Amino acid sequence: MASDGEERSVRIGDVSGSAFSIGGSNNTNTVRQGGDGARERVPDAGELLEAVRELRAALVRLPRSTERGELDAELDGAVAELEETGEIGPGLPARLRAALVRWAPLVETVSAATALGGLLASLGG
Repeated sequence: MASDGEERSVRIGDVSGSAFSIGGSNNTNTVRQGGDGARERVPDAGELLEAVRELRAALVRLPRSTERGELDAELDGAVAELEETGEIGPGLPARLRAALVRWAPLVETVSAATALGGLLASLGG
C-alpha cells in the first residue's frame, strides 16, 4: 500500500512469445511463454547454441568465483555437445535449466540468462 492510503499495483497484460524477469535478490524470477493457442515453434540446436554462447560471453564480465567457474564449465560442456552433435540431446535442456536455477543469484541480472531460460521453457519439461 502507498503511504497516502492508496493501493498501488502493477498489471501485466498478455505476454506472448516473450521472456522476462521481475525482481532481484530473494525474489522469484519468472520466465513465461505464452501464445494464442497455436503451436509454439520449438527452437533448434543452433538457437540454443547461440543463447548458451551469449550467456557464456556475458559471464566473462562478472567477477571470478568458484560458482562462476562451475557455471562456465557447465556451459562449455553444453556448447561442446551442441557443436559436436548439431542437435539438442536428451537431458541437455534439463541440465541447462538446473544450472540456471542452481546459479540464479549469479545470473539473475544477466539478460542473456533470461533469454536462455525462455528458449528452455519453449522446449518444455
